[in-house]
Amino acid sequence: MRINWRTVLLLFVLALTLSSSVIAAGEQVTIYKIASCSCCKLWMEHLKQNDFRVLAHDVPNTAPYRQKYGVPETLQSCHTAVVENYVVEGHVPAREIKRIVKERPAVTGLAVPGMPLGSPGMEALKSSRRDAYSVVLIAPGTKTSVYQAYPASE
Repeated sequence: MRINWRTVLLLFVLALTLSSSVIAAGEQVTIYKIASCSCCKLWMEHLKQNDFRVLAHDVPNTAPYRQKYGVPETLQSCHTAVVENYVVEGHVPAREIKRIVKERPAVTGLAVPGMPLGSPGMEALKSSRRDAYSVVLIAPGTKTSVYQAYPASE
């Protein structure tokens, strides 16, 4: 029996591609939030719908977690999360979390400061209105830069 090495190589590459996509799927996000915050629950649903595994912890105050994970107070929001070695502060879209995990920059994490209308978990009821907001890249120290800007819409 003669082995077709092209076929073997193609199958190997296909198996490698599929296994790395399975490994990348279902990243766990650990979230620290106030129990009464309904927008946090909506953001967690957004993450689940985008194939993240969510582990939520209700805490009396999220400030100690922001401090522990290096989130500047100027970037604070209503919840703090961790995925792999990155902090995620506020209503960051799942798309940007997946992007940072894939790109693996040497940074602290991402933030959407405040609670902008239209960001994941902050969608307006019966409206497609969205305020402009930016996903901010948190570098070590106090440096920040815009990672992704989202325009306003009516």
